[in-house]
Amino acid sequence: MPTTSARLLALLSLLQARRDWPGSLLAERLEVSDRTVRRDIDRLRELGYPISTVKGPDGGYRLEAGSNLPPLLFDDEQAVALAIALRIATTAGAGIEEAATRALTTVRQVMPSRLRHRIDSLQVTAVERSTAHRVDSEVLMALSGAVHAREELRFDYSGSDAPRRTHPHHLITWGGRWYLVAWDLDRDDWRIFRADRITPRTPTGPRFGPRSLPGGDVTAFVRGRFQGAETWPCQGTVVLDLPAATVSRYTYDGVVEELAQNRCRLTLGSWSWRSLAAELGKYDAEVEVIGPAELRTACAQLAERYAKAASDEPNTR
Repeated sequence: MPTTSARLLALLSLLQARRDWPGSLLAERLEVSDRTVRRDIDRLRELGYPISTVKGPDGGYRLEAGSNLPPLLFDDEQAVALAIALRIATTAGAGIEEAATRALTTVRQVMPSRLRHRIDSLQVTAVERSTAHRVDSEVLMALSGAVHAREELRFDYSGSDAPRRTHPHHLITWGGRWYLVAWDLDRDDWRIFRADRITPRTPTGPRFGPRSLPGGDVTAFVRGRFQGAETWPCQGTVVLDLPAATVSRYTYDGVVEELAQNRCRLTLGSWSWRSLAAELGKYDAEVEVIGPAELRTACAQLAERYAKAASDEPNTR
């Protein structure tokens, strides 16, 4: 039987892996008795982990989101990924640079020496963005919250004398800058606002119903405003399991729309479908192709080509 500390870490790792765990299944996975699982659950609760009891024939446990941040558990790959992401975030242009630097220092200090060596040996040079268009993280949070809640948003806009009253619909990035796509209530028209010029007013206003953008697509709308009618001959849309702030750092000719904290919609163009499919690989994330069908076909063709390249079998052609 593993030591108590090792068993607690294993139990916590299991609780983080799925929403609900029957007590008997936890006991089976840890190779201990149900009574030992109950005692270990109580120990984790004493350490600050919000673990609730799930009712049912077998009983069970659930790790809830808590108001306080107890000790976190990461495996080696997760810890390295977190450190790299924090290093990149120091130049994200979203007003989190100082906090990211402090967080990176904290994470590195608690890492085992073997992981610190891996992080230090990986040299990542992040080029600082101009501070002229940097957006405060609180502003981004306020805009994102209003978009998802569909609540009327009032804000002061630099260069405008009167406050703006809007129905915010999309928070996007274009060319490394953040923008809010919204229906301007006073001008009775769609507008694109630079987020670095917005100072939100509180509280937000009443909820509103969804409104269709001209053309029905935020990407086409934004491209039309910024680029005119000229576009790439091949254009596709995907969903990436990455934050919009991360994707925007590597996207200078596309539209990135925030969907959730760690998911975004990306629309890119290229001179061919295969080159567009290959371009998606640089983001190193799970990709869900929204369309069109030509992009899906190109992804499948590249997958087959790369599988052959990775095979040990010699190419006989």
